[in-house]
Amino acid sequence: QVQLVESGGGLVQPGGSLRLSCAASGFAFSIYNMGWYRQAPGKQRELVAAITSGGSTNYADSVKGRFTISRDNAKNTMYLQMNSLKQEDTAVYYCNARRVLTNPYWGQGTQVTVSS
Repeated sequence: QVQLVESGGGLVQPGGSLRLSCAASGFAFSIYNMGWYRQAPGKQRELVAAITSGGSTNYADSVKGRFTISRDNAKNTMYLQMNSLKQEDTAVYYCNARRVLTNPYWGQGTQVTVSS
């Protein structure tokens, strides 16, 4: 049974930091490309950051220099370190796993709220 479980969300003040985790099980994590998406109220889900099975990364322009995506294949876990958080980062953050020619897997999401 495939599971992606996000954790680490919460309420933080502007300028603060959070570290999100995505624990994966039920599939071969190390060969999947992984990503973090977010969806704010009334907006479409958007890609925040992605990391390939080989470790290459890419980021949305809005988070470059502030967020860092990483993975630990030994722990079947992906991370998103978020620094210098802004109110516009407020959203539900989702973990995604994907491979070519297969349906992607999604987690249930974790809420991140940036507010003073």
